[in-house]
Amino acid sequence: MNVVNFPDRFRGLSVRSVAERLPRSVAGQVFVLQVALVVLLVLGALLALLLQSRYDGDREARNRSVAVAQTFAHAPGLLEALEEPDPSKTLQPITETTRREAGVDFIVVMDTDGIRYTHPLPERIGQRFVGTIEPSLAGKVLVESVDGPLGEEVQAVVPVTDPDGRVVALVSAGLKVQNVTGVVNRQLPVILATSAAGLAVATAGTALVTRRLRRQTHGLGPAEMTRVYEHHDAVLHAVREGVLIVDDDGRLVLANDEAVRLLGLPADAEGRHLSELPGLDPRMADLLCSGRLATDEVVPAAGLLLAVNQRPTDPYGGHGGTVVTIRDTTELRAVSGRAQVAHKRLNLLYDAGVGIGTTLDVVRTAEELAEVAVPRFADFVTVDLADPVLRGEEPAGAGSAMRRAASRGIRGDHPLYPTGRMITFVPSTPQARGFGSGRAELVPDLSQAPGWQAQDRERAGRIVAYGIHSLITVPLKARGVVLGVANFWRSEKPEPFEPEDVALAEELVARAAVAIDNARRYTREHAMAVTLQRSLLPRALPEQSAVEVAHRYLPAQSGVGGDWFDVIPLPGSRVALVVGDVVGHGLHAAATMGRLRTAVHNFSTLDLPPDELLGRLDDLVGRVDQDETEAVGNSGGGVGMTGATCLYAVYDPVTRRCALARAGHPMPALVHPDGTVEFPDLPAGPPLGLGGIPFETAELELAEGSQLVFYTDGLIEERSRDIDVGLELLRTSLAHPDRTPEESCRAVLDALLPARPKDDVALLIARTRVLGPDRVADWDVPFHPEAVAGLRAAASERLDAWGLSEMAFTTELILSELITNAIRYGSAPVHVRLIHDRGLTCEVSDSSSTSPHLRYAASTDEGGRGLFLVAQLAERWGTRYTRQGKVIWAEQPPPAPGAREPGFGAELFLDALDADPL
Repeated sequence: MNVVNFPDRFRGLSVRSVAERLPRSVAGQVFVLQVALVVLLVLGALLALLLQSRYDGDREARNRSVAVAQTFAHAPGLLEALEEPDPSKTLQPITETTRREAGVDFIVVMDTDGIRYTHPLPERIGQRFVGTIEPSLAGKVLVESVDGPLGEEVQAVVPVTDPDGRVVALVSAGLKVQNVTGVVNRQLPVILATSAAGLAVATAGTALVTRRLRRQTHGLGPAEMTRVYEHHDAVLHAVREGVLIVDDDGRLVLANDEAVRLLGLPADAEGRHLSELPGLDPRMADLLCSGRLATDEVVPAAGLLLAVNQRPTDPYGGHGGTVVTIRDTTELRAVSGRAQVAHKRLNLLYDAGVGIGTTLDVVRTAEELAEVAVPRFADFVTVDLADPVLRGEEPAGAGSAMRRAASRGIRGDHPLYPTGRMITFVPSTPQARGFGSGRAELVPDLSQAPGWQAQDRERAGRIVAYGIHSLITVPLKARGVVLGVANFWRSEKPEPFEPEDVALAEELVARAAVAIDNARRYTREHAMAVTLQRSLLPRALPEQSAVEVAHRYLPAQSGVGGDWFDVIPLPGSRVALVVGDVVGHGLHAAATMGRLRTAVHNFSTLDLPPDELLGRLDDLVGRVDQDETEAVGNSGGGVGMTGATCLYAVYDPVTRRCALARAGHPMPALVHPDGTVEFPDLPAGPPLGLGGIPFETAELELAEGSQLVFYTDGLIEERSRDIDVGLELLRTSLAHPDRTPEESCRAVLDALLPARPKDDVALLIARTRVLGPDRVADWDVPFHPEAVAGLRAAASERLDAWGLSEMAFTTELILSELITNAIRYGSAPVHVRLIHDRGLTCEVSDSSSTSPHLRYAASTDEGGRGLFLVAQLAERWGTRYTRQGKVIWAEQPPPAPGAREPGFGAELFLDALDADPL
């Protein structure tokens, strides 16, 4: 604060003209004096630099002339050139070259009479040298200034002596005076620029010092300053702020009227020691005597709250002591206290809006409510929810039984009910009343609340003894339904909760209730979707011998999706492996996945190649999309099945060949028995539903023990890494052929998936097995009916070798019918294959594409009963088309324990078949 406030008449001084004010001010006089001194100093420095530069140039010219003349006088070969008949012819070019390189204006060689041998002006050769040569003839070096042929010159004359020391010639070198002064002239701009810069810097510094002095004196002259000080006391005592000056001995030097009023000082307080002043509050006296720094320090004194600022006077050039200013902040303190409380509550509500409901988890949302409120609003917070709410349902009935979902406090050793406990509140408790009425309950003093203590008197006593003394219970209500209650407990503050606190608690709980209700509804929908999806995914994989299978399905953090897998046994001990992915999450994706899985099962019964099966699946998806698009146009709702991918593979353990086709799906991984991992480059088909582009099948021959790894894109795609990194991690985690498929599943998920995946993942790992020659028998059948009997006999022998003699009659009957039909209605060649796996499979193939049909034969029909008989004897039968024709197959279950072989009547029946095929 500025103690001196100028009256209005002094403000008028600022409008006076500069010319009228500055000549009388101290600042103006100082400025003029300093500028004059700076100019004199700069001019003196400039003159000194000019004189020094001229002296240095003249000295440099003399030194260079002497050095060049002496160097040339002692140059090798000079004496020999002087003895020649025409010395000028030899010396003239040498002197000119030396002159230009040495930077002088002339080099003259002359005899002892002063007759020149060389000169820059050739016409001067042979003439007498202009200058003094006598000292040089005596062996001395002479430097002089003369008016020579080139003008005013500075030259040096040195003798040339022979080996006997006689002077035989003279050498003179020098520069023109105008070249010497030219060096000085070239340096003059630098000297002037330096001097100007120094003058500018010195003037600017002087102006800054003057400006600061003008600010300190406010541009006033001596008379005006005197008038200001005459009004100092009036201004000092008129301000509404107390001002004190205390010396370093603790003696009061000055106190204005406001300070006397605020501190209750006597009239004769100035000049007395602070400890001797009656009525001065001891805390205020201690602060004033300490001399320490204080900034807006609030000190109670005389029933007021005084804000004290104290600063020492030493740094400002005054005598030792302190200057103190005092303001009355009693009313401001009360207002700011209320504003601060309101500000804290607004911050709390803002943090609640940001921090509550960050997840769609009921329990976590309850915990977030407790975390926000402790310790800023309450010392302990507990949240009790109706048990159905935790399951995603709405509370049923009017009971007050609730489960403690969250508990948080400033300490962990509190005696409140623990988290997870089911609590049945008695009707007299505030929790039961609030749950039933939907209104908040305030209990200012728990020790005087018998209704609350009736819940559990022993625990209530421990709670009160712990120090918890006040409670607010607010029901969690959303959409008119009470989901539970939130309890706010106070222990640290001695004051009980107030009605204003109840309003804040209701606002907090209202925000949390909406988030909990959203989480509850999400939990219900998520549970429904998970239930639907689990029901649509295979619960247990079927038994088959072609592959050893392990699988995993992990739903995404955001809910269930449309990823799926399947293992489908096919005739001939083959197996189909399927993995698919439907874009999106939720019930629609799960339902779409179920429709696709059902369709694949249905198409697989036709025993189609992978490319044809995907083609039919693509047509189905396209038709469904078209139908549902039309439904959208009619009713405005519904979504299609677009955005699905699929990978379909068929593995034959007899041939060890695997046929694969994919519709927009990631490539599978193949782990060889030696641990090498590769990603076969299968033809890339479009996603299902686009249509117009055919699919292609690729065939692989697999060694026994190879592992086929099928997965969805959620396994390898992650926002924090590139897809190539995901494939490399998959390759590394699979490069362990000694692991079982189950162990490989665990290793892959541990290596690639985060704790909470963003997308759902389906993983299917199948290790291949092989049915060796000891489990398969095949024959080529001659194309005539007499071959049937021989094939029956060969099949019977193989069944005996397999220990299946009890199945011989049924097998021979089936083979007789199938082979007879192939010969009668089919085309050559005909081939028979028996496969001994979990049961027995009979396959008869021919090159025709016609297929027999099962029908009921009338009593008058001669044929048509054979296939009916096969259908009754076999567990399953069917037709499979190949590139070479068709295969008719029939499967028989393994024989039941204790089964008996057919007797003599069976042999007669088979002979009859040979005589008259069915």
